[in-house]
This record gives sequence, C-alpha cells and structure tokens, in this order.
Amino acid sequence: MVNQRHSTESARKELANRLFFKLYQCANLLHKTGTKAVESEGLTTQQWAILGALSRPEVSAGINMGDLARYLMVSRQNLSGVLGRMERDGRIEIMQDTRDRRSRLIRITDEGWIVWREHALPKIQAYYEAALEGFSFSDLTHTSHYLLKLLDNMERLDHGSEAPEQESERDQEADPT
Repeated sequence: MVNQRHSTESARKELANRLFFKLYQCANLLHKTGTKAVESEGLTTQQWAILGALSRPEVSAGINMGDLARYLMVSRQNLSGVLGRMERDGRIEIMQDTRDRRSRLIRITDEGWIVWREHALPKIQAYYEAALEGFSFSDLTHTSHYLLKLLDNMERLDHGSEAPEQESERDQEADPT
C-alpha cells in the first residue's frame, strides 16, 4: 500500500513536470508564432493582448493602467513600455480621467480600431484555427476549464494564499478576442 502511494505520488510529480514544461513551450511558441501572425500589422502578441483587452465593451470609455495590468496579469512597469510604443504608433491614447485627475485612462484610437477589427482580428482568427486544428468543441471546452482551474490556483499562489476559493467569475467571462 505504501509502495503504491509512493508510485502514484512519483507519477503525479512526473506528470506535473511534463504539464508545466508543455505550458512553458506553448507560451514560447504562442509568443513566436502569434507575433508572426500579426507582425504585418506592426503588432506583437503583447500588443494583441492589450488591444483585445481594450476592445471589450465594458472598457470602451477607457481603463486605468492598474486595472489593465491586473486584467492582463502583468506588471505596470512591463505594461508601461508597451503602451508607450502603442501610443507612439497611434493605436491607443492615454488621457486624463475626468473623474480623477490623478488617474489616466487608456483606450483604443480610431486608427487602432481599424487595425484591430479590419486587419488583426481576421489574422488572429486564422491563427486560432490553425493552432487548434484537430480540437473538437468538447476538447476546447475541457481545455478551457482546466486552464482556468490552473490559473485560479496560480493566482492564489501569486497572492500568497493556498486556501481553495470558490469557482472564479472568470469561468463566466467572454474571451476578449
């Protein structure tokens, strides 16, 4: 019995190692191949994610940097540099919040909307189709479920809490792209 438990624990550790290594590889290839998919529009995967986040109807009036950083799960410092380049390229604008003069809001410009809707989104959708070739609807649903579960656990680790929480509202959110 003890030997069987040790074997199961050992197998679980090996599977966990494989899973996280595959996630690492997927993240690297998403960055590499995703950037290739949208580079003709002058975008990177980081800029793609930002435009996707800013294209959500609930932030059409703009979103402050802290909220955008939390949504994308990146640091404000990393986000700041990318936003500066996107503002320089005319894709976004950063303006003062009329309700709180200390805060600045970020939103997509008219030019940014054209790039996003007419040029980037069709390429992103084609990229998704190619990357998800062979996945059934059920496969996509299950993969999404397990990735959200893993993300919830990792967020708890990031916040220094290991206590299980109730199912995240993220399961109900629509993907921005």
